[in-house]
Amino acid sequence: MTTPRVEADLGWALGRVTRAHMRTAQDVVSDLPGGPRGYHVLAGIEQGPPRTQLALARSLGVDRTVMTYLLDELEGAGLVTRRPDPADRRARQVLLTDVGRERLCALERRLREAEDELLAPLEPAERDQLRTLLQRLATGGDGASACQVAAEIQEMQADGTC
Repeated sequence: MTTPRVEADLGWALGRVTRAHMRTAQDVVSDLPGGPRGYHVLAGIEQGPPRTQLALARSLGVDRTVMTYLLDELEGAGLVTRRPDPADRRARQVLLTDVGRERLCALERRLREAEDELLAPLEPAERDQLRTLLQRLATGGDGASACQVAAEIQEMQADGTC
């Protein structure tokens, strides 16, 4: 028996898996200020040395005004804090609080469990291989971060192209 043509189509398969993943991820982060975008902000802050609000907004593809409101919400929830940038007192660096770091770790754990459930038809080694291959495809070797790719997907959804 052959696979029906539509089910053999890469675009169809990627779209179906992407939609299932986005529903699952939304469920995991639904109680976080900003939902998935809030999660990406927390994950973006965790990567590397402290960055300014503007640098963080640019790396995530978030409008700087939207970033300010999002950081206000995350700060109000005790997940992040802002401090003057020692190199430029007019700029603000964004840092995770201990509570924010714990929340990020818990969310990452829950997301991994949800992803493993989504990928249950695959063997554990196949799951790891799929993640590696998709990350390589998503970044295209151009140094794009996972946060940048996620922001592009969100933009596509907002435009109705995804």
